[in-house]
Amino acid sequence: MRGGGGTMRLKDKAALVTGAGSGFGEGIAKCFAREGAAVVVADIDDEGGHRVAEQIGRGGGKAVFVRADVTRSDEVKAMVETALSAFGRLDILVNNAGYSHVNQSMLEVSEADFDRTYAVNVKAVYLAALEVVPLFRKQGHGCIINTSSTAALRPRPGLTWYNGSKGAVNTITKSMALELAPDRIRVNAVCPVIGATGMLETFMGQPDTPELRQKFIETVPLGRMSRPEDIANAVLYLAADEGEFLTGVCLPVDGGRTI
Repeated sequence: MRGGGGTMRLKDKAALVTGAGSGFGEGIAKCFAREGAAVVVADIDDEGGHRVAEQIGRGGGKAVFVRADVTRSDEVKAMVETALSAFGRLDILVNNAGYSHVNQSMLEVSEADFDRTYAVNVKAVYLAALEVVPLFRKQGHGCIINTSSTAALRPRPGLTWYNGSKGAVNTITKSMALELAPDRIRVNAVCPVIGATGMLETFMGQPDTPELRQKFIETVPLGRMSRPEDIANAVLYLAADEGEFLTGVCLPVDGGRTI
């Protein structure tokens, strides 16, 4: 969050955030709006997406909601077109929508759950690139930030296929960064540790209790779970002009979890 009297760090920029109807995406969308960006709030959840866009509007920010399934090319195309029709531009894409199978034996994850995990976490990055890279090339600049996970850096048992999908995100982030650098398109990722979002019980593999939370918290050196604002502040830094020399970075936002 910016200090009193500071310049808005995303003034005159337009951003598209997927999975922005709750959790980390909501935190990112609201942070971007506070910093002056016009924001497309994209989510598969109408209720959450409308709520976030309306809250941004009530707070004096600019936002529009678009319902989008990030695994469908036609809906991804429409999502980007919404940014252009609403704001006349697009400068920043945050591929934040995520999905995971439940924490369980790798052999018990259904094929449908495997496919959905890779569609939302990996294919969505590909589909979004097809739409935004030509646009960013044409305008001579652009910024893509992918929400990865500490699972990509320090995989733990029970989330094997999810871990792999986030490993793909990290490799894709670095490869895109190299390939798109000549076009002045920066590509980075953040790797959050577990937070109290809608996916918490999925990652835990059992009902959320204070005792179970404590077990997870004990694995984080700084002694707490991540919060949406932790992730949002890191993403803001990567998206803003201060981060103009950073590309191909997969930044752990994890309280020391992956050391």
